[in-house]
Amino acid sequence: MNAAFASTSVEAHALPRARISECLERVFSNAERQEWRGADKHDGLNSPLLHALFGWSKTTRLVAIQAVMRAPVDLRGILRVKRVYNPKGLALFVLACLDRHTATGAPIHLQRAERLIEILDAVRSAQGAWGYQYPWQDPGFFAPAGTPNAVVTAFVCEALIAAYRKLGRSSLLDRVTAAIEFFLRDLRRLKDEPDELCFSYMPLDMRMRVMDVSILIASVIAQHAQLTGRHDHMSTAQRLATYVARQQTAYGAWYYTDPSTASRIRHDNYHTGFILDAFTRYMDASGDRRWITVYQSGLQFYANTLFESDGAPRWMSDQSFPHDIHGAAQGILTFAQHRAGYPGLAEKIALWALDRMYDPEGCFFYQRTRWYTKRFTLLRWCNAWMARGLAALEKEMSA
Repeated sequence: MNAAFASTSVEAHALPRARISECLERVFSNAERQEWRGADKHDGLNSPLLHALFGWSKTTRLVAIQAVMRAPVDLRGILRVKRVYNPKGLALFVLACLDRHTATGAPIHLQRAERLIEILDAVRSAQGAWGYQYPWQDPGFFAPAGTPNAVVTAFVCEALIAAYRKLGRSSLLDRVTAAIEFFLRDLRRLKDEPDELCFSYMPLDMRMRVMDVSILIASVIAQHAQLTGRHDHMSTAQRLATYVARQQTAYGAWYYTDPSTASRIRHDNYHTGFILDAFTRYMDASGDRRWITVYQSGLQFYANTLFESDGAPRWMSDQSFPHDIHGAAQGILTFAQHRAGYPGLAEKIALWALDRMYDPEGCFFYQRTRWYTKRFTLLRWCNAWMARGLAALEKEMSA
């Protein structure tokens, strides 16, 4: 593990706000040139060639997806992988636009957000939810392209709620209302007790209890209840949050799944950040502060265990490499909210990413391994996430 956070702080002036702003302009311009479509981490089966050769069984689909994902170079062009919209990526860009508008006041950021919301409407499923626009084979499930997904839908809802707070249009909350009906109606209840509730990842025959799913949904439901007065839903949010809080380890971490023995990984970087940020939003909306010590313990674990002393994001609590740009983006986002308690940490992580993983053409590289850097980019995984993190930091620096 890396040294304690206290030895890693840097002066905030080491990262001028102008550098962040210039980077963000280039990232957004690059995404616009691609018309907000791009490659993604698990999209190998969007290759007509791979789909024809490997799309017929769980094992072969896993081989195809993992080969594309793990290759040291980007094979997607050779394999003619279709570039598609990613609703989670679009949502991240919306949130970045809204933060940029708060920081700068420039109308273009709201114009971009409006355009992105239009695209999100176009790719919404019949259930009022959102999913990935490619077939996805995981060891635990197979999801055809467009399968509604709780995590994707929760991120879209966060963007719609933030847009509602900025624009005040009730139609934005109406979309969230429909998504909450999807959560409550279509997802499996993997644990359903008077004080705890756990939902499935997707409306499929799956038993895997994934930690971030329930707290992300809790965050959305709590904010919706706060804004609409639907307080009958607040108890549902509380049960979801209670379930996740009680899964925290004695040292402040979460395994990816419950039970921990079923988790293929220990404590990874960006899912830890997902859980922490969702707890913040849940507590702010619900006023439920019972889990503040859980949150603070998790935040300390995240800072002290999942980043190297130079700001590089560790892959797992027990594994440094690869340093993944998604982890850097999540760290910037989480610790931009805690610049007083963790001074300089968000800036240190951002400097690491800008110095080692940024292409001035307006994109971020995927991963840095012990021996080489995967110098290709993925629109959602790399650029949308870094736009989200850097825009949050820009907003905090402008306050």
